[in-house]
Amino acid sequence: MDKILLNGCRYYGYHGALKEENVLGQIFVIDLELGLDLTPAGRSDQVEDTVHYGLVYETIQKEVEQTRHQLIEHLAETICQQLFREYALIQTICITIRKENPPIAGHYDSVGIYLERSR
Repeated sequence: MDKILLNGCRYYGYHGALKEENVLGQIFVIDLELGLDLTPAGRSDQVEDTVHYGLVYETIQKEVEQTRHQLIEHLAETICQQLFREYALIQTICITIRKENPPIAGHYDSVGIYLERSR
């Protein structure tokens, strides 16, 4: 299956199970892999035959920046379901959401989740 990739998308939001996350907010880094048939777009050279990744970015931005979720698992699931509703061509979605600076004592690059969903 062909893929559209959005990597390292950064958004500021207020998601988390800890009080500090809901008050202070933080940056969420999202990687997205959309599985679909890109043959029609490859042949036609028309954006109507693919999924416009700029609009996908905006869909994610709206969910991350304008809503609140306790769990990033729920945030990721909500994003996947929204993308399936908006874009009929998408057959599979792989999403990674990372928090680089959650209020957790320790030394690490990030914490996060990875989901795979399909129609």
